[in-house]
Amino acid sequence: MPLVTTEKMFKDAYEGGYAIGAFNVNNMEIIQGIVEAANELKSPLILQVSKGAREYANRTYLMKLVEAAVIETDIPIALHLDHGDSFELCKSCIDDGFTSVMIDGSHLDYEENVALTKQVVEYAHSKGVVVEAELGRLAGIEDEINVSSEDSSYTDPAQVEDFVTRTGCDSLAIAIGTSHGAYKFKPGTDIQLRFDILDEVAKRLPGFPIVLHGASSVIPEFVEMINAHGGAMEDALGCPEPMLREAGRRAVCKINIDSDLRLAMTASIRRVFDEKPAEFDPRKYLGPGREAIKGLVAHKITDVLGSDHKA
Repeated sequence: MPLVTTEKMFKDAYEGGYAIGAFNVNNMEIIQGIVEAANELKSPLILQVSKGAREYANRTYLMKLVEAAVIETDIPIALHLDHGDSFELCKSCIDDGFTSVMIDGSHLDYEENVALTKQVVEYAHSKGVVVEAELGRLAGIEDEINVSSEDSSYTDPAQVEDFVTRTGCDSLAIAIGTSHGAYKFKPGTDIQLRFDILDEVAKRLPGFPIVLHGASSVIPEFVEMINAHGGAMEDALGCPEPMLREAGRRAVCKINIDSDLRLAMTASIRRVFDEKPAEFDPRKYLGPGREAIKGLVAHKITDVLGSDHKA
């Protein structure tokens, strides 16, 4: 089937009490691993691309890889721009064939965020594309995102009705305590997502799809593997998976996963080079990396998102 928007995905997820995984892609092996897992588990899927990934992979190559994924599967797949930072970038992705874009105006003041989001929504909707927006700011570092703890802020539920009504956005990313990057929290931290904020947002926007960014869990298995093969990530700590599953049972319809993918591939490649220092065939280390991605995504779909057999 052709690429789809997230509209039906989110409606079904909201009603079914599960979430759709939005997995960031950068190269062929990552796309293959993600898509193979989702296809075998019959899960709806969002492939998402950051500005940096689009520049790294080349927009034409990336689109062709996604086209191949669509040809090779029979599951609904949406192609989403992650953290678009300008109208021009969103427009370019829409014109390239993306079915969903995020305009992130969370660094702007409220009225500027409204104006920018509305501009993107008007163009996207004229092309049949859906738009994700953001209120509140997540701390952390990932690709172009770099927000200090001091500059982060929770979403104000009192603003969400006005924002969604005035912009016409189709989904809303909120800040309830997740964080971008692998180094989210210090060991010993009592990590608690603000479900009170999530519930208040859901009360004010009944049936409206909510998105969680910064939701990688920094799975200990991969951290330990990296450390065992020359890394130094002892202080990495992510968002507990049971909290993410609980968010999916509430109003969260889309959960973003990026750092865990990077950790899975990096851990696998480090192990190959540690065990076989003279290895020079990319297939011999990228292949295991792809399998690590596939295993991680299968785990997320079945144990965290609950989206298996929902395609």
